[in-house]
Amino acid sequence: MEHQAKVAGVVSITPIGTGERVCIDMIDRLGPREGIFVGNTGHGYVKVLSENRQTDTYPARVFRINAGAIHQYILLFGDKTTYLSEVKPGVELPIFHQTDIRNVAVGRVKMEKREFVRVVCQVDGVTISATLQQSDSVHLETEDGLEKSIVDLQVGDKIICRLDNPGRHLGEKINEDIEEI
Repeated sequence: MEHQAKVAGVVSITPIGTGERVCIDMIDRLGPREGIFVGNTGHGYVKVLSENRQTDTYPARVFRINAGAIHQYILLFGDKTTYLSEVKPGVELPIFHQTDIRNVAVGRVKMEKREFVRVVCQVDGVTISATLQQSDSVHLETEDGLEKSIVDLQVGDKIICRLDNPGRHLGEKINEDIEEI
């Protein structure tokens, strides 16, 4: 898979209520700038970093990524996707760090009810979004390669994303007319 990271500008951050979040616990340590790409639609994905840092309310979880709401896509190898709700232990996921990608197997998937925000971004005239837990343990990668907690994220911030073309069937790209919002 070719890593095609871009910088997106945050245009809105909206609380949207309680739902089921997915934490993915890997079988290896993750670096603080390692993460995955998740998103609400096939238009693109934002990079969510590992929980490899202590916050005011959470200890560091060097093996975990709080990936967001169960309905979201997660970017897999070969430009495939699956829903977060379908990630299972033993599956290898691509873990991204700048231009490097490594395979790491999932050890556990943990789903719990939490409060969410919808983050909407724009890049190259395309709107992408993600539904993420409103928690200081959730961090996104900024354009300068640093991290920013979702609770500190503001409109106008620049975060790392990846564009894609919508239209999938069972995670495989297909050519179809589709509208996703």
